Amino acid sequence: MSKQTTDIQLLTSPLMTRRHFVSGMAAGSALLGLGLGLGLEVNAGSVNASVLPRTGPSTLRGKQFDLTIGYQDVNFTGTPRVATTVNGSLPAPVLRWREGDRVTLRVKNNLSVDTSIHWHGMILPTEMDGVPGLSFGGIKPGEIFEYQFDVKQSGTYWYHSHSGFQEPTGLYGAIIIDPKLPDPVSYDREHVVVLSDWSDESPHDIYAKLKKLSHYYNFRERTAIDLWRDIKEKGLAQTWNERAMWNQMRMSETDIADVTGYTYIHLMNGVTPAEGWVGLFKRGEKVRLRFINASSMTIFDLRIPGLTMTVVAADGQNVQPVSVDEFRIGVAETYDVIVEPSAARAYTVFAQSIDRSGYARGTLTPDVGLTAAVPAMDEAPVLGHGDMGMAMNHGDHSMHGMDHSQHAMADMRGMDHSQHGMFAMKGMDHSQHGIVETPTQSETQKLGKAGLGSTREITHVASELGPHVDMRAEAPQSGLNDPGLGLRNHQQLHGRRVLTYADLKNLTPTLEKREPSREIELHLTGNMSRYMWSMNGIKFADAEPLQLKYGERVRITLVNDTMMTHPMHLHGLWSELETGDPDYIPRKHTVLVQPGAKISYLVSADAIGRWAYHCHLVYHMPGMFREVRVS
Repeated sequence: MSKQTTDIQLLTSPLMTRRHFVSGMAAGSALLGLGLGLGLEVNAGSVNASVLPRTGPSTLRGKQFDLTIGYQDVNFTGTPRVATTVNGSLPAPVLRWREGDRVTLRVKNNLSVDTSIHWHGMILPTEMDGVPGLSFGGIKPGEIFEYQFDVKQSGTYWYHSHSGFQEPTGLYGAIIIDPKLPDPVSYDREHVVVLSDWSDESPHDIYAKLKKLSHYYNFRERTAIDLWRDIKEKGLAQTWNERAMWNQMRMSETDIADVTGYTYIHLMNGVTPAEGWVGLFKRGEKVRLRFINASSMTIFDLRIPGLTMTVVAADGQNVQPVSVDEFRIGVAETYDVIVEPSAARAYTVFAQSIDRSGYARGTLTPDVGLTAAVPAMDEAPVLGHGDMGMAMNHGDHSMHGMDHSQHAMADMRGMDHSQHGMFAMKGMDHSQHGIVETPTQSETQKLGKAGLGSTREITHVASELGPHVDMRAEAPQSGLNDPGLGLRNHQQLHGRRVLTYADLKNLTPTLEKREPSREIELHLTGNMSRYMWSMNGIKFADAEPLQLKYGERVRITLVNDTMMTHPMHLHGLWSELETGDPDYIPRKHTVLVQPGAKISYLVSADAIGRWAYHCHLVYHMPGMFREVRVS
């Protein structure tokens, strides 16, 4: 058995069935597991009085922490189930650290299978990163593993299991790190808001269904009513061509999310939409909301009707304040915003799923007795040829004027690529592992300036061709100015300004101004109908590590050859997003790559070790995963 095969088995090891229960749980933890957080504020080793229901999980402060991972009875839907929790809480307790401290976290495994905790977004030694098969061997049942590292950053982060499918069953929580120096963001009160998704189905059952039928959870397939409406609006010929194109590709323009509200209930701080999380404020206060998307598969679009949000941090890093009415938060991303309620009334915190099949919600209120109306979800978005990397701009979704008979349909599944000369494409890299680089000095001059992005045309590699890849983006556009599928016309339709990556500028000047010495182009690939995911057409089990030399600075360009939005997370190293302003480059740990689009960031290989690099959609991760080795 190969090492890569062993690694992937560690990453997707089976969970205990839901019939198993934890032994020795702390008294009173059932309430937390039910999502009825008591708002506890505790120091490591002591517990203070509870204050308010529905305000989320407890907070642990200090330098030393004891965390116990175990099974916990929960009931979100009226049907009893068993979750995987930390200290009996779902979400797990908020961990409050201070920049400059050395923290010690003793994690005990009360499960019947191996477990782990990954400290998402933390810059730390590789052996503390918490990825079984790469960083360490995992935590065996009944054993205690001690994490210990220096806290070298501040901001909003989170932690979760990196073993099997434990994260979807509840093993996630927030990390808040107070800065050593005075915080540049002024506020009177703060709330941590953890978004997540829950299913009464076992994640293994969900994954098995997706492998058998990728659109199993998509109940928004087009109907006869849609067909007649299209004929009326576009005419028979155009409608026929569009339907023929989608049928030929065996794809659906409504396939926005793999797992939907059909099986998911969406939670805010562990509280269901029916109950609603509660966050208090006093009129006139500046309130800091620390949003964390800890869901397994749900990308959220978030707004607070009646309040403008000023974004002050992204992925834990301070950014120049930008005021918006709405923003998309991908799986694993974090955003900090400031709101200033001027009226003594309640406001709804509304996070709708990208496919509009469900939502999480809470209430900001000066009085627990006040509530606010829950807005209707926006119309469900529909994919267009811009989301296939075919259009010149993402704003065009009508497919109007598209000549499908003459278009580059040779790149869609079902075509015999060998008969279309696809292996003779100019600039195609035929290397075994499908990594496009610019290693020579002469080509270095073509890289483009740091912060401004790549100037090279994209290339496709030989490994992308075959039944494991069902489409390729031949004209991907930058995703920087794209607010995302379903948000692109909200300014015109609703008067809501939506955040884009182009709006993000680091609060302080760029520290690392070296130009990249080479460029690595990676394609996010897959076969949607077979539910096969990969990078450059190569699944993790068959992929060689991506080698970086310690100290070098590289540009990574991601090209999304699929019609799904992928949140890409690089462990252990910052992803310095190239937004066009080299003087204020924002640093992120997770980057959303829009369908049929491309995006680039700079990486300084300043941490020796083995690091995971993957899509953070949990059911994409087994294939869309690479090891990054810095040596």
